[in-house]
Amino acid sequence: MENGLALEFRGVRKSFGEKPVLRGLDLEIPSGATTTILGGSGSGKSVCLKHLIGLLRADAGQVFVLGRDVTRLPEADWVSLRRSFGMVFQGAALFDSLSVYENVAYPIREHMDWPEERVRERVRRCLEGVGLAGIEALFPAELSGGMKKRVAVARAIALEPRIVLYDEPTTGLDPANSRRIGRLIATLQRQLAATSVVVTHDIELCFAVSDRVALLRDGRLAAEGRAEEVRAHAELRRFLEGEGGGEPPAPGAGAFAAEGGTHG
Repeated sequence: MENGLALEFRGVRKSFGEKPVLRGLDLEIPSGATTTILGGSGSGKSVCLKHLIGLLRADAGQVFVLGRDVTRLPEADWVSLRRSFGMVFQGAALFDSLSVYENVAYPIREHMDWPEERVRERVRRCLEGVGLAGIEALFPAELSGGMKKRVAVARAIALEPRIVLYDEPTTGLDPANSRRIGRLIATLQRQLAATSVVVTHDIELCFAVSDRVALLRDGRLAAEGRAEEVRAHAELRRFLEGEGGGEPPAPGAGAFAAEGGTHG
């Protein structure tokens, strides 16, 4: 990794039709820490994640993953690189027709040639790690919203990724479950020593889990630094007062669809 950075955007621009979403974004995400990308709807938060896992290509600028320039990386090369990522989708994006066991085992079977006994043990450990031991036989329809999010986290860490991405992980949850997800993100960060990137507009979650915070406004970096520095920044006050919410999302710029990204 270059200069201790896990991920980097250099002058990244992205538009959808005539609407610019990222307008020359420069952002460095250090290795082994939790960085939260904060901003309102249309500020470009989820678009950043899509660039990191190759679902979108920058119109201009460069994107680096683990020191590698992936801006024009061929799709065939993304297959192995995506194994470095765990992704927690907004809304959990579990497969409704699969049991909890099969959902968590999915990325293992996609990427690894493990005997079933090893798969079973890994699934058990992942569910145990998110506080859901013994629910392998249940189906998503039998789970609460908070449980679905935790199963999604278990699936995301199944391959012990170097980078874990969380797209609006507390959306749709009540305050108690939101705090539980925040504690889980912080705990897994310590246990996995991975690089975590959290995309959210949830201020409480942001400052509960973050080492660093990047605040986006209109597709640009409005403030960035250690969490305590950004907490005192004038741009954060503007965001909290409703001045930095951004415009409505452009087509294709919103949350990930259930089938739209990697499952590892």
